[in-house]
Amino acid sequence: MKRTIAVLVLASLLALAGHGSMKAHESAAAKLQGTITISGAWALYPMVVRWSEEFRKLHPNVRFDISAGGAGKGIADALAGMVDFGMVSREIYPAEIGKGAWFIPVTKDAVVPVINRGNPLFDQIVRKGITKSGLSRIWLEEETPTWNELLGGKGGMQIHVYTRSDSCGAAETWALFLGNNQEDLLGIGVFGDPGLSEAVRKDALGIGFNNVNYAYDATSRKPMAGTAVLPVDLNANGKIDPRENFYGDRDAIIKAISEDRYPSPPSRDLYFVCQGRPQRPLVSAFMKWVLTAGQKYVAEAGYIALAHGKVVQALAKLGR
Repeated sequence: MKRTIAVLVLASLLALAGHGSMKAHESAAAKLQGTITISGAWALYPMVVRWSEEFRKLHPNVRFDISAGGAGKGIADALAGMVDFGMVSREIYPAEIGKGAWFIPVTKDAVVPVINRGNPLFDQIVRKGITKSGLSRIWLEEETPTWNELLGGKGGMQIHVYTRSDSCGAAETWALFLGNNQEDLLGIGVFGDPGLSEAVRKDALGIGFNNVNYAYDATSRKPMAGTAVLPVDLNANGKIDPRENFYGDRDAIIKAISEDRYPSPPSRDLYFVCQGRPQRPLVSAFMKWVLTAGQKYVAEAGYIALAHGKVVQALAKLGR
């Protein structure tokens, strides 16, 4: 009888402790409240939206105001104090650091060339690929080569070249891969990742570039309808070797990027940027969550998780 009473008492105490623990957790979650404002890179936008959704499941009193407009807008807004932090998809310039830019990497992705699936030479293009020097000729030479010339033949099938009109990490990263800066890229300027993808989709002879998550459909993980990701002949041997053949779906190219089979650039780290280290506890808490628990959502969203060493460094820099 005494043993039964003791067991019942212990069970009651454990239940009370569990209830108290749950209440403490709910109380801690309730303490995080307010709005986090974010602007910037199209490249990071889908990932940050996903992070915000998951974070709000834990902290329902937190709100997010997230807008995409290019990395240039993100860092300008951050340095002007217009947002809590900017999303930036390129390296941070020394001049920006001199103005007080504080930044941490949060994930990684890449920029890829995109063509129209209706190109009359499509099969030959994807079989042979385009070399880095060929890509340079497309975006950097005043006299654009023809599709036929790039494939080693003769003919006058024009290439319609598209680039970004907004200051953005994708264009800067793509230009860096080709050895130049965004302002050196030639072509028809189009605003934003969705706009550039749409321009190529409507032009059978078009070529452009997109961040990975705008080159592939989020549901099917195949290239966006009407387009294809152009294979890059990295070893310039005139064909796409098995080791280079990873453009057919998003999972395959993400794996290639993580294994360094796709070069850097155009693969790159993506950053959160503030004017000085964040002072609001809410912002710091969100950033810390992104670097820890939030990393588990990265792969399924079509990005690459940070290496452990980079996470440790970023957390130390955050200092909280």
